[in-house]
Amino acid sequence: MAEVTIKGVNIQCVQGDITDQKGIEAVVNAANAQLLTGGGVAGAIHKAAGPDLEQESSKLAPLKPGQAVITDAYQLPNQYVIHCLGPVYGKDEPADELLADCYRNALKLADKKGISSIAFPSISTGAFGYPIEPAAKVAIETVVSSLNELSTVKSIVFVLFSESDQDVYEKALQQAHSDQS
Repeated sequence: MAEVTIKGVNIQCVQGDITDQKGIEAVVNAANAQLLTGGGVAGAIHKAAGPDLEQESSKLAPLKPGQAVITDAYQLPNQYVIHCLGPVYGKDEPADELLADCYRNALKLADKKGISSIAFPSISTGAFGYPIEPAAKVAIETVVSSLNELSTVKSIVFVLFSESDQDVYEKALQQAHSDQS
C-alpha cells in the first residue's frame, strides 16, 4: 500500500474490493451510460448495493463520457455512490481529457456534498480497454491537480483489483508526490 499526503489530503493505493470500503463516505462506480448493473465494477457495486441503486441511478441516465452523478449507496457500507462514465479507449476522444473529467467531476460532486473520503476504482481500464499505465497517470495527476479546489475531501483511496494494477498506481502516485516536493 502506498500512502502520501499532498496539500493536506491523504491519498492511498490499495488492492481490494471497491464494494467493501468501510469508513469511506463515497465510492465511485465505473458506470455504463445507462447506469445499469452491467459487468465489472458496475456489476459488483450494483450487486452489493441491491436493486434500489439501479432504480435510483437509471433515472439519472444517460451519461456522456466524463460526466458524474451521485446517488445513495443503499446496502453498501458507504453513504454515496458517485457514478462516472469513462471513455471507451480508441472510440471516445480525447480519451485522456474525458478520463480526467471523470475524476475531476467526481471530486467536485463529493466536495459539493460535503464528503470527506472517497474511493475510486481504475476507471475505463476493464471492458472499456484503457491501458493501465496511461490511465493511472491521468487518474493520479488529475486528482493531485484538483486538490487546491477541494475543501471537504481529505482522504482519497484508489482501490485496485489486482496487485499489478496497484503497483502501476503506486508508481504514478510516488511520481506525482515527488513532483510536488
